Amino acid sequence: MPEATRPQSPPASAPRAPDGLSHAALWTAAAHAAEYLRSAPFVRDPWAADFLHAAGFRGGPPGDGPMQRLLPDWQVVRSRFFDDHLLTAARSSCRQVVVLGAGLDTRAFRLDWPTGVHLFEVEVPAVLAFKERVLDCSPVTCGRRSTVGADVTGSWGERLVAAGFDPGRPTAWLCEAPLYFLQPAQVAAIVATMTELSAEGSTFGAECVNARAVASPLVAPFLEALSTIGAAWNWQLAEPEGWWGERGWDARVADLFTLPYAMERLSLYLPLVGEAAAKCAFLTTGTLRGTR
Repeated sequence: MPEATRPQSPPASAPRAPDGLSHAALWTAAAHAAEYLRSAPFVRDPWAADFLHAAGFRGGPPGDGPMQRLLPDWQVVRSRFFDDHLLTAARSSCRQVVVLGAGLDTRAFRLDWPTGVHLFEVEVPAVLAFKERVLDCSPVTCGRRSTVGADVTGSWGERLVAAGFDPGRPTAWLCEAPLYFLQPAQVAAIVATMTELSAEGSTFGAECVNARAVASPLVAPFLEALSTIGAAWNWQLAEPEGWWGERGWDARVADLFTLPYAMERLSLYLPLVGEAAAKCAFLTTGTLRGTR
């Protein structure tokens, strides 16, 4: 993975965080900024600190429990997992990559993409404008990057196609975090559009909340704290393979205990939170089933 050149920080007059930029996006940026300072980071995101500066952001999720302390390392593990997933898909057959609810995602700039990748970011216009101001014409590492100014809870499919997306080509889709903040009907609609636009050979990656863990003594207080800022986990799954399978995808959940970087970063928390709480979310990937 190439070392990215850190762009100049935006001036002090840069706008504050726009409407539509989620708490989760800022928390992930904070995790990436701290990770970038490590001697051997799992995720290299030199723009993360500039996003935080431009947004005037300091702090993290409300409360001070074990889940709040685990969150930054979890976000780094999650980002690294989906980095690897997308690169594997792109090096196989998926030269289209679509990041839904892109937030402050910088994969178009920081990953070592193979030749010919067209990456699309679907996000509300205000957030995209904020990102462009901070990115300040930084060069992409993919072949082409297109932004689609649309809310994923609305009608975004036609806008994606208008931006150059080809439904006849295999696509790697990513819903890294935004789905579980939405209502189940909204998630179902997003996935239906994603499925309709997918050709044979398409893949997806999504973080899904584990419905069986949310009531645990360690996770429940964390969720209560999130609810105070309107960041509730509304969409939860007990059997993600079954849910995605009903919608045409062969899905699988990653076993974090087989990923060296996950164990290196998360094993320190296991005595504190327990294995069940550590599995409060599923890192789920899958492929489109059969020929459409």
